[in-house]
Order: sequence, then C-alpha cells, then structure tokens
Amino acid sequence: MTHRTILLLSVCRGVLPWAPHRVIVSQVPLGSIPRWGAHGGTPLQISTIVFLFLLVGLTAAQTQAQPRTKESPTFTVGTATAVRGQKATGTIDVPAGSDAALSIPVAVFHGARPGPVLALVSGAHGTEYASIIALEKMIGMLDPAEISGTVIIVPLVNIPSFEQKVPHLNPVDRKNMNRMYPGKMDGTQTDRASFLITKQVVEQSDHLIDLHGGDTDESLRTYSYWTKTGNEKQDQISREMVLAFGLDHIIISTERPKDPQASRYLENTATTRGKPSITVEAGHAGTVEADDVSALTSGCLNVMRYLKMLPGTATMIEHPVWIDRVVPLASEQTGMFYPLVRRGAFVGQGMKVGYVTDYLGNLIFEARAPAAGVILYICAVPSMTKGATIANVGVVAR
Repeated sequence: MTHRTILLLSVCRGVLPWAPHRVIVSQVPLGSIPRWGAHGGTPLQISTIVFLFLLVGLTAAQTQAQPRTKESPTFTVGTATAVRGQKATGTIDVPAGSDAALSIPVAVFHGARPGPVLALVSGAHGTEYASIIALEKMIGMLDPAEISGTVIIVPLVNIPSFEQKVPHLNPVDRKNMNRMYPGKMDGTQTDRASFLITKQVVEQSDHLIDLHGGDTDESLRTYSYWTKTGNEKQDQISREMVLAFGLDHIIISTERPKDPQASRYLENTATTRGKPSITVEAGHAGTVEADDVSALTSGCLNVMRYLKMLPGTATMIEHPVWIDRVVPLASEQTGMFYPLVRRGAFVGQGMKVGYVTDYLGNLIFEARAPAAGVILYICAVPSMTKGATIANVGVVAR
C-alpha cells in the first residue's frame, strides 16, 4: 500500500464450538484515524490508545493460556454434553467424504469442581486390545462427583480396524491412525478423523495420555514415552506425569516433529501445542491380560491424582529404566521368522535374537541385535517380509 497504515488488534471467538479464540490483525489507513492536534494527540489521548492496545494483548494471552471451557457449567465433545458433576456419552461424528463416515465413541466426565482437562485416548490401532479395554473400564470407574476438572475418554478411534481385526492400519484407507495428525477435512477417513480429534479433543484439553500396546504381531513389554521439548516447565510436568503413570521403562523421545501443523502423532499433537502429555504402551500380541489392563487403568488414575483431579497422593516410580534411543532390526528376507529371545530380555550387540527360513525350512537370514539394550518388542508371528521389523532394541541411557 502507498499510504501509511496502522495495525489494530481485536480478539474474537470462533463460530464453531471447538474453535479457539484468536487475535485478528486489521490494517487501517492512518488517514481514517482522527488527529488530536498538531503533534497527533495529547499525552492523555495517546496513553489511552496505548492502554487499549495493551489490554487487548493481555486478553488474547489469557485466552490462549486458559481453556475457555474449564469453568463452564457444561462441556461438549462431539454429541456428548456433560453438565457440571455429571457424565455424558456420545460420538465424534466424522462425515463422509471420499470414503465412508465414521462415528467415534466418546465419554465426558465434567467434574463437580473446576480443574484441568485430561484426555485419555486409545484404539488408534484397533487390535491393541488391552489399551482399548482399559479405557472402556475407566468409563465405568470414574465418578464425576469425585473429579476436579474434566476427563475426556475416547476408547476406540479405529473402529474399522477393531471390527475387521486388521492390525496397524485403518482398512478403509490403509492409513495409520496415529501418523496423520493434525489431519484435514478434505482427506480420507483417517485424515478427517484426525482433524476432528485435534479440534474437539486435543485443543480442548490441558493434558493428554495416548494409550497403546502390542498389536497382534508384536510381543511387547510395557513402556512409556516422555517427549522432551526443551520447554523446561512443560517437560517437568510431562516427566512427572510419566513417573506417576508408573511403567518401569521410559523412552526419552527427542526426535518427533516440532511443527504443530505436521505433528504426525496424537500425543505429539498435544505436546507441540504446549500441553504436557505422554504415550503409554501395555499388552502384547493382541492379548488382554489383567496385569496389563490394571497397569493402564492404575496409571491413568495416578496421573489424575498428580494433576489434583482426584483426592489422594500420587505415587511416583522411583527407579525406572530410561531408554535414550530405540534401534529397529529389520528382516533382510521374506519367509518364516523364529524368535530366540523374549520381550524384555537384555541383549548384547551382535547377539542372535532370531532367524528366518524359506518356506521349506532353509535358513536364509540370521537376525542379530543392532545394539546392546532391552528388547522392547519382537515379532510375535512367523509371517515375515523383507524390510519388516523383527524387533526394537531400547538402548539404556547412561
């Protein structure tokens, strides 16, 4: 523009119920602003303008720091609207697009007293059954009358995977439902679901726990992820959350995307938006064992105590095994896989952990540990293809 302008700030609320507040920057011609004297205004008038600009800026900052629904008498996610002190259930409805629509179940516990908003999500991979069952049980365990704050529970994101018993992917579009965040509404079913979960769950939360486990082909030991962002306050809270959850092996994650618009993973979508969050894994090879389910439900409840959402004192695990990197071992051949070690075993670098034969029993590949560490998971089935993961080795931090 050839004439002088000034920038005016204003704050508005999104039209949609999940839309965040945002700052609007308006460009206004300077000539349209009245002058108040030879030097552009009296000190009092100029001070008034400066004060208004500062007030708008403070309002915007407070809006971003405090979820607008925290003190509200109702809390809505999808079709579920809970009043203070009550539970509501419903669905997050993903509209049809290039493929089918999807209705994702959700439960909202709007506690009797104000407090943080915690999201608990599982079932991005529909055959990681222990985590799905754990959150279904959590729906029956929580009492809104005892809660300070709000809990959002999404127990099963990938319903097509669950119903068709397809590991890893959404069979509708063959995409991984924990790799497409923050999603988009003009994409396939996984993209649209990821977008709506980002808007309705992540952006309304203060904290998030993403629950996973061993898929049908993964013999996995329990562990959790702590994402280290470099933000000291956020990292301290998420570190205390992961210690409160209580799993005794913790992977220090430092290499996930930093861009909120390319966050990829659900937990990372919350983390890159400044929300202290963690990922946890329990359950192996598609089984549902009481110890695994209990580890997940107990962990969620203890994190709620740490966040002062439930009465009682949180207990922290005192001497976890910290894993500073994960080294994958891939097969160089297609054939039948035979493991020689179990999940949780400690192995030395170069140690033989399994082998692959052709379909007539001839040895075609020896699988050796790429590093010394703990077997976080090893393939649980004989089916093996070239390039597929045989095992993940966690290198213990020193």
